[in-house]
Amino acid sequence: MTKAPFTRRSLMATGGAFMAAGASGLMVPARAAGLAPTPSMRGGSNNYRPGAAMVDRIGGGGFWMAGTVRRAGDGAPLPGQRIQIWAHTTEGHERDPQSHGATLTDANGEFRLEMPQIVPAFGQPHGHLAYDSGAFETVFLRPIMSRSSDKTLTAHFVLQPA
Repeated sequence: MTKAPFTRRSLMATGGAFMAAGASGLMVPARAAGLAPTPSMRGGSNNYRPGAAMVDRIGGGGFWMAGTVRRAGDGAPLPGQRIQIWAHTTEGHERDPQSHGATLTDANGEFRLEMPQIVPAFGQPHGHLAYDSGAFETVFLRPIMSRSSDKTLTAHFVLQPA
């Protein structure tokens, strides 16, 4: 059996392959098993109103905001968590008090709140959601709709204990 000698060229090729593998994600540091927490989104807290009222529906309805709330790590559903929702709609701007409302997650960690149709603000139709109850870290989301004509928007929270 013969050994291949290490030349500068073979060392550079091996090092380059090693770097490419690392950059492509083939080599990643060990991570704790489980579901990572959702980071707050840029612009998510715009026009946030602490303590928005719990409501059965925002305005006249016709559009549904829905999603789930789970615990980071094990992904367990989190019932009874308060989610605030607001948006620029056919009935008001996202800064208007009547465009804000809050709801609670059900036993499966799911929430659903009817509201007026979301319309574009700053060129994009989008909603705002916040988890702000205190037992977990506050998270603001700003999901963007695919089309202005969509009748639903879904957002998911994975929360880290505070």
